[in-house]
Amino acid sequence: MDDNQDRTVQAAPVARLMDRYKVELPDFIGHSIFWPILLLGLLADLWTKRAVFAWLEHKFGQSAEIVDGILTFRMALNTGAAFGIASGHLPFLVGVSSVALLVILGVFLLGAGRQRMMQVSLGLFAAGVSGNLWDRLFNGGQVRDFIDVVYWPGRHWHTFNVADAMLCLAVGLLVVTTFLSTDSSSQTRGPQQK
Repeated sequence: MDDNQDRTVQAAPVARLMDRYKVELPDFIGHSIFWPILLLGLLADLWTKRAVFAWLEHKFGQSAEIVDGILTFRMALNTGAAFGIASGHLPFLVGVSSVALLVILGVFLLGAGRQRMMQVSLGLFAAGVSGNLWDRLFNGGQVRDFIDVVYWPGRHWHTFNVADAMLCLAVGLLVVTTFLSTDSSSQTRGPQQK
């Protein structure tokens, strides 16, 4: 065996390994989905927080009923995460949000998020995390919440904002996408042969 054949034989397992873990970057359509959702979602969240808080302070004080008995805009400042978890632990919350944002960007850019619904979900995740992270960094560690919903007579859901709504929508889309991809992959595989 000459040196060229020897090198080819030695390089074959490395080439197979590189092909197996090949990184496929998102296409133009993927970028056209993810980045506008991230930017427009972030802008919508920050704008609604600013607009509703200014409107309430100027016209009504702390709250204004929007839909009688169902929806109220109420000024609320949250120093924690969802449902007030980790309240008062700003460095921890900023760290978790920053890591989450990096993971979301990594999954979009380098991961398996090639389905369009997955790209929409990741864009919504990034927008929601960014909106609340912005508040933590530039609003004294307090996230501005204002949407107060009555889900049962006399029972209110925890006050939330547009970023929180985008995060919940992202989770829902992610669950649907996961089930759809599981169903389609099991159908395309066909019966196993022995």
